[in-house]
Amino acid sequence: MDETDDALLLSGDLEDFGRFYDRYARTLLGFFQRRTADPEAAADLTAETFAAALVSRARYRPQTAGAAAWLFGIAHRKLADYHRRGRAERRMRERLGMESVPLQDEDAELIRWLGQEVATQIVDELPEDQRDVVRAHVLEDRGYDEIARSRQLSEAAVRKRVSRGLKVLRERVGGIR
Repeated sequence: MDETDDALLLSGDLEDFGRFYDRYARTLLGFFQRRTADPEAAADLTAETFAAALVSRARYRPQTAGAAAWLFGIAHRKLADYHRRGRAERRMRERLGMESVPLQDEDAELIRWLGQEVATQIVDELPEDQRDVVRAHVLEDRGYDEIARSRQLSEAAVRKRVSRGLKVLRERVGGIR
């Protein structure tokens, strides 16, 4: 029987936490890949997020949004920390002559693919009118004006559809902005 995310986190059993990890590792890796465009950073941030979740799971309290929202809240904070500390860490590595340990090419390619797959998968679940414009604007990096012309819509309509679609996506991943 599949246990709920809440039950897996609250059990205190490391195997249950491993099952929780298995449920969300790919999604989280894709989340970070889309936001950093760096497979190594995505892998590191995923590991940091799950380490933080493991350490703080005793403080987890079930909530309406669910355990996935809690996990993505941690992920969002890790991502913010990564952006804040990024420049300082790069300067420090340069001064010390340290090189980062690179991922193997196959691992880096898998992480890039997950970033694309996860993003595509969650966008595909949107209503058609929102899905098409979110895909065009966010995944294909097309401007509102270009999308409006190609779909014979006003730019305001495109902006509204993208905004509504992104709101739905934020709600699905726990309110991350």
